[in-house]
Amino acid sequence: MALIELLNERAIKVPLMARDKNGVIRELVDVLAAAYGLDNAENVFLSVLDREAQGSTGLSDGIAVPHGKTDAVPNILLAVGTAPDGVQFDAIDGQPSRLFFLMVAPPEKTGPHIAALAEIARLSRQSALCSALASAKSASEIMALMKGD
Repeated sequence: MALIELLNERAIKVPLMARDKNGVIRELVDVLAAAYGLDNAENVFLSVLDREAQGSTGLSDGIAVPHGKTDAVPNILLAVGTAPDGVQFDAIDGQPSRLFFLMVAPPEKTGPHIAALAEIARLSRQSALCSALASAKSASEIMALMKGD
């Protein structure tokens, strides 16, 4: 599954207003809920917090991938957000995160969930693209960058 297939321009927030880890997660869950008409955003939020409690999903180089599994979603959903000034996310390199990929999936979608996480990990190694995504000024710019336009 290509990551772009999971991306919906309505589920992209540029820039995020939140200035802390839980705030970023809450804001991205709210964006996801609004984009997909989710009835139980609180369950989605709690599933991501539960996963985060097992270990931070802050990668290196300013990227974080908060994610979780919950029956509150019908399939894998992705929200993307940027924080140009960075947010402390307990990243493995200790640096603030500027680019966020929040993903949630139903419990039975383990294989596709792992495949999507692997694709985000591959994307995270493309530093020029990630820098451009983090500096994007709009959701449409993020969509164009992800499509390779």
